[in-house]
Amino acid sequence: MKSASDRWQHTLVARTERFLSWRKRRHTEKKEAQKKKNPILDWVEAFIWAAFVVLLINQYVLQAYQIPSGSMISTLLEGDRIFVNKLIYGPELIPGMLKMPGFTEPSRSSVIIFENPSYISKGPIFDIVQRVLYMVTLSLVDIDRDQYGRPRAHFLIKRAVGVAHDRLRLREGNMYFRPEGESRWFSEEEFKKLSGLEYHQRRLVQQEQYPMFQDAAEATVYRELSIPLTDNQKQAIDAVTQLQYVDGYYLDMARNETFFAANPQNERYASREQFYENGWYVPSGRIFPMGDNRDNSRDARSFGAVSEQKVLGRAMFIYWPLQRLGAIR
Repeated sequence: MKSASDRWQHTLVARTERFLSWRKRRHTEKKEAQKKKNPILDWVEAFIWAAFVVLLINQYVLQAYQIPSGSMISTLLEGDRIFVNKLIYGPELIPGMLKMPGFTEPSRSSVIIFENPSYISKGPIFDIVQRVLYMVTLSLVDIDRDQYGRPRAHFLIKRAVGVAHDRLRLREGNMYFRPEGESRWFSEEEFKKLSGLEYHQRRLVQQEQYPMFQDAAEATVYRELSIPLTDNQKQAIDAVTQLQYVDGYYLDMARNETFFAANPQNERYASREQFYENGWYVPSGRIFPMGDNRDNSRDARSFGAVSEQKVLGRAMFIYWPLQRLGAIR
């Protein structure tokens, strides 16, 4: 009569043999099925699987993105291909919808990618298809183009210059800060030094051009008010129209100042005068992004502070071209 130990060993051996037989049979069946499979279908399956994996990574972890303009020179150049960390601020569950919680919030001086507040959607289905194709092809295919064949700016990449409760204002193209609790304004260079920040902003407009901008702005107002122009004022208008880069914000401010001086009871001019004096206030849950290439960047100076919910990720590093391979700071 077999002991309990012998019976247990016999059962274990029998089950092991059955498992190994099943495993061998299963392996043989897979090999036979693989032989019968059409090689083209096999390749298509492999491609779809790879695309699915790339899509998952791009949507939830790292997204490839191509720099569309020179607004971030010299931090980023037009045509640079970069990877964006999407996990840090919370990825979207579905492209363009249902943003998930992140590990942190956008911080001052971070280079971020966010939805363009001025973007006009062609519909949710198109947006999802466009974003899926863009991610699967690692930014090589972008079907969202304008009538001239140029990519439409669905996303923007800028630096988070201002954060919640900051006040910011411009003086002759230079940004000034008044953080929460401070009673005076700091120039950007002074503020960066005090805050331990390291980034570089680039100017294309020369400081000595601002008196000419002032003259040109006043001259355009005088012309609208039917006041005769001097030769110097006419020359200033001609000179400004021939420049490639001008400070449009300063020209608007100088025009409003001139109109306000001529008509101080006008509420619109008075309101704008107050805005130019006080600048922008950044509410809670928002940031103020700007391009490093200040005179060639459409940013929060045009559309105001951006909701943190619209921030999709933080720029991590350049992967192409190879000579520019490196971290983004």
